[in-house]
Amino acid sequence: MSFPRCALLWARLPARRGAGSPAATCSALRSLVGPFPGNPGRVPCLSASSSSSSGDSKVPNTSLFVPLTVKPQGPSADGDVGAELTRPLNKNEVKKILDKFYKRQEIQKLSSDYGLDARLFHQAFISFRNYIMQSHSLDVDIHIVLNDICFSAAHVDDLFPFFLRHAKQIFPVLECKDDLRKISDLRIPPNWYPEARAIRRKIVFHSGPTNSGKTYHAIQRYLSSKSGVYCGPLKLLAHEIFEKSNAAGVPCDLVTGEERQTVEPEGRQASHVSCTVEMCSVTTPLGNPVCVALLFMWTLLFEDEVAVIDEIQMIRDSARGWAWTRALLGLCAEEVHLCGESAAIDLVTELLYTTGEEVEVQKYERLTPISVLDHALESLDNLQPGDCIVCFSKNDIYSVSRQIEIRGLESAVIYGSLPPGTKLAQARKFNDPSDPCKILVATDAIGMGLNLSIRRIIFYSLIKPSINEKGEKELEPITTSQALQIAGRAGRFSSHFKEGEVTTMHREDLALLKEILNRPVDPIQAAGLHPTAEQIEMFAYHLPETTLSNLIDIFVDFAQVDGQYFVCNMDDFKFSAELIQHIPLSLRVRYVFCTAPINKKQPFVCSSLLQFARQYSRNEPLTFAWLRRYIKWPLLPPKNIKDLMDLEAIHDVFDLYLWLSYRFIDMFPDAGLVRNLQKELDVIIQDGVHNITRLIKISESRKLLNLVNLSGNQAHLSGTSKSPARRTRGSKSVGDKGTEPLSPSAKELPLASRLVQQGLLTSDMLKQLQKEWLTQQTEQGKEKAGTRRKKKDPNSD
Repeated sequence: MSFPRCALLWARLPARRGAGSPAATCSALRSLVGPFPGNPGRVPCLSASSSSSSGDSKVPNTSLFVPLTVKPQGPSADGDVGAELTRPLNKNEVKKILDKFYKRQEIQKLSSDYGLDARLFHQAFISFRNYIMQSHSLDVDIHIVLNDICFSAAHVDDLFPFFLRHAKQIFPVLECKDDLRKISDLRIPPNWYPEARAIRRKIVFHSGPTNSGKTYHAIQRYLSSKSGVYCGPLKLLAHEIFEKSNAAGVPCDLVTGEERQTVEPEGRQASHVSCTVEMCSVTTPLGNPVCVALLFMWTLLFEDEVAVIDEIQMIRDSARGWAWTRALLGLCAEEVHLCGESAAIDLVTELLYTTGEEVEVQKYERLTPISVLDHALESLDNLQPGDCIVCFSKNDIYSVSRQIEIRGLESAVIYGSLPPGTKLAQARKFNDPSDPCKILVATDAIGMGLNLSIRRIIFYSLIKPSINEKGEKELEPITTSQALQIAGRAGRFSSHFKEGEVTTMHREDLALLKEILNRPVDPIQAAGLHPTAEQIEMFAYHLPETTLSNLIDIFVDFAQVDGQYFVCNMDDFKFSAELIQHIPLSLRVRYVFCTAPINKKQPFVCSSLLQFARQYSRNEPLTFAWLRRYIKWPLLPPKNIKDLMDLEAIHDVFDLYLWLSYRFIDMFPDAGLVRNLQKELDVIIQDGVHNITRLIKISESRKLLNLVNLSGNQAHLSGTSKSPARRTRGSKSVGDKGTEPLSPSAKELPLASRLVQQGLLTSDMLKQLQKEWLTQQTEQGKEKAGTRRKKKDPNSD
């Protein structure tokens, strides 16, 4: 500490009280130094007007402020200067002073003015007290003030500046709240894209239901233009436009998160590009949480003639909406064609009103008729060629597929986690008139991206798990928008069936389906936004000791948005951030790893992200040979459903490698070899899905798959009731026995009888299931003889 600063502190010491006392010694020192200009006297309590808190801003959520650790001071090499100048402090006296300080209402009120609510005040005081009591020596200034208070020469309130200084050390956000609010100010997003604002864009909104030709008309304009970009929601759609464009003689490149394909010689950029919406390029990186971090960036022409943004209604999506907002506001094109639901028209018009751009709306009607039937399917015996049963869980997919196979029918299967190549193969199988497969069992993954020849859509359930704004899982009936999107797949204009039909599996659900489809679609209220890597880096500059996950929480809490926007849910980002937090990576690299698209429900994919990050931190390239060893290649064909799911997870790991290879080329150098390996894996998965009913049967016999009975646990919905008992298939409730294996015991006979009465089981099917169950019990008896009481079978020994 400097001599002038010590002089200031000494000048505060009490007047002489007796020879030889510490006060007398300090008084003598004070006389040597002389009076300090301004007669500082007591340590002043700072005015709250100097606080960094802003009265106009919303109160931050202080539960997000994670306290840092301030270690007590150890022995100083220079000794305890404060004790030498005054006297050693009595810890008991100091503790009484601190307790008195904590209890003073004036101190709590003043702390609140500086942003320390009751929670933060308590945490800060505990840390401050521990620091004072456990330090071997204190800074001279605070030591002298404590000594003054002990001699009644100062007031206990004089500790507040030191307490506040300590509080800002453990909660650094208190020091820079105004700066953080400026960084997280997400108002007026159109200003983030000056290049787009510099041109006069023509905006055309193609509005209409599914199968109305809206996307067709936009694509025709795209193909006739000199240059263009197509932005789609799925890799499948980007691939489709890529193939259509090149087939029409219009050179087109492909850009997705995991893949780049060029068609011009020597890798030159084609005049057109088809990409997923997250990968579209705007010349200003602000607003894009992925592409700004790329080391390899695909750059489109500075200004395209035509841009097409498909499924614009996804601008409301809680996780991906930011990508549509960015494309809408930032694409540099003379014409921007939007395709989507009419529910997005008002919002898009309002957003572009702030840019001075008018929206031309072209409305389309459905090309083929579609009707809701007055009767439910009720039994799988009533299935007809061209039927598609839509389920919202994999267990329902497996159960329905198995029941269809028992009836001697063949079905194709499509669900979200299947690789794109496998989905296309199953779609071709179902669409092929010469193929015996005439039934499709699918999730809502068929809602977009696949051209299917469906005659009738059958909703197996109307309950779909969803994620709310808080990131919590909910079970709710599907929305009108979702129902229309799925139902619209029936009777498409280009299919074999010129009329579409829609119904439900169960009679109780039919009235609710009609009600959902007849409701008006709610207008979209807000568009998604997302913090950029640059914004997070600036946050980290002010909060260097804060974890990335906590930085995101604080950013979202501090973010200011206009009423037409919202901050997208970042739970997946935070999950990845927490997963790799302990690995030493730069903030920018860590950010890129956290934006990698992974399914956090797949443990192997999550552990692979962790392993990739660890290898990267060691500066060890992830080579083709290393990856083969990691996944234990070669892989065997699946023998059961668990094996099939494991292969799907490995396919996702290949996707993760390819995604990272375009961001870190040197560390993931073998993208081409990995892509070829992925194609081989795709063939293996296709074979497994082709034989999925056999895999289901094996899994059931080995108790690897616990399928719910077809009707015993079905949640039926009628009207608008949302009783807790009305759950999706497989959810447990009081008295629910639907998850138990089928048994021929007396306890299960009423259920079997009901299934037969409802036409869901025939007598022959029931006998076959009983026979399979007895065979299964016999095999288990051989393996676990004596572990439980069982009816003896003559052949069991």
